[in-house]
Amino acid sequence: MRLHLLERSQRVPGDVATVFEFFADAQNLEEVTPSWLHFRVTNAPVPIFSGTEIEYSLRLHRIPIRWVSRIEDWDPPHRFSDRQLRRPYRHWHHVHSLEPDGDHVIMRDRVGYSLPLGPLGELLHRAIVRRDLERIFDYRREAIERTFG
Repeated sequence: MRLHLLERSQRVPGDVATVFEFFADAQNLEEVTPSWLHFRVTNAPVPIFSGTEIEYSLRLHRIPIRWVSRIEDWDPPHRFSDRQLRRPYRHWHHVHSLEPDGDHVIMRDRVGYSLPLGPLGELLHRAIVRRDLERIFDYRREAIERTFG
C-alpha cells in the first residue's frame, strides 16, 4: 500500500473561531465541493465531536459512492481530523488546521490517502485520482475565497 500526500494551505480573512465554525458544520462541505461530484451529506449529527460519523453520497466518473468518515481529533477552534471508514479509498486521513494570522486565518489541509487494487490502484492514481483530487481542492480554494471574501 503506497501512501500519497496532498497538502494545501490558504490564507482567508476572518478570525479562527468563525472559520472553524464554518468547517465544523458538515453541511457546508456541499458548498465547497464541485457540482460535478454530485456530493451530498446524507447524515451528519449536530454538534460534531470526536467520534462523530458522517455519511456522504457522491458520483465519481458516473459511479455512485457512499462514503463514511469519523471525526477523530476535535480541538476547536484549531484543528480536527477525519478518517474514512468506508469507501472509496483504502486509507484516507484528513487533518484540517487553522491558525490566526493577524486579521486572517491560515487554513491547512493535509490528506494522507492510498488506493485499493494494488498496482492497478497506483495506475489509476497516476492517470485519474491525483488529478481529480487536485481539481477538487482547487475548487474548494476558490469556494472558500468566495465564502470568506
